[in-house]
Amino acid sequence: MEIFKQIAPLKAFLNAQKRAGKSVGLVPTMGALHAGHLSLIKASAAQNDVTVCSIFVNPTQFNNPSDLQKYPRTLDKDTLLLEKVECDAVFCPEASEMYPEKAIIRFDFGHLDKVMEGAFRPGHFSGVGLVVSKLFNIIQPTQAYFGQKDWQQFAVIRRLVEELNFDLELTSVPTSREEDGLAMSSRNLRLNPEQRQVATVFYESLLGAKQALQQGKTVQDARAIVQAKFDERQVSLEYFELADSKNLNILENVKASDSLSGQPIMCIAGFVGEVRLIDNMFLQ
Repeated sequence: MEIFKQIAPLKAFLNAQKRAGKSVGLVPTMGALHAGHLSLIKASAAQNDVTVCSIFVNPTQFNNPSDLQKYPRTLDKDTLLLEKVECDAVFCPEASEMYPEKAIIRFDFGHLDKVMEGAFRPGHFSGVGLVVSKLFNIIQPTQAYFGQKDWQQFAVIRRLVEELNFDLELTSVPTSREEDGLAMSSRNLRLNPEQRQVATVFYESLLGAKQALQQGKTVQDARAIVQAKFDERQVSLEYFELADSKNLNILENVKASDSLSGQPIMCIAGFVGEVRLIDNMFLQ
């Protein structure tokens, strides 16, 4: 496995691979890797000749400086994990390599970045769009892989690829979960043992809301069920929404799903202590 910290040597390596006719899969990450990330690497390795994993805690997508500072950084452990799952190259640049000067370009994704995560984290998806555009331009992958847990991010990147005509295929890989249902996340490392037990409320709430909606209850009813579960565990709910999975239009009732461009998806976010977690689940 090759490890690159600079853009030029990585591009030279990849250009040689592409001249040999090899396809390239990209898995962008911010490190602190877990089994969910590794499932993306495995998906890429199964479909491409060369798999590149980028590890970069991107400062432009954090609107909370404290969150950026506290984000787990475990590069040595990450590289050991990647060596075991057929990853061919790791790109782990310093911020100065990706941003030699302060970034001034901003993205506006319209409705896609104004709801849910976008509403609570203004500027977040602009930063995501910028760093992903950089990675796509540097690596020029055949395919790029993202986890379903960050579904809104996937919807934003899909639009980015469409509008900027990036010549690649996007793949969303289903969310990896712990045995008790908690969605795997690098942020889980910040939970103490008690908080880790409490965090299962996200998955349990989505299951309860899904059952209610499938039984004909309204989104408002489902949200009340979710809120009650969060109150019981003394966890702060930030939002629970039912949305069109493609255009992220917020749905007020399940019947509206008849005119969807994608499947209906339930999205949820909240805080366990100071740790912000998100999750989602398709309704159908």
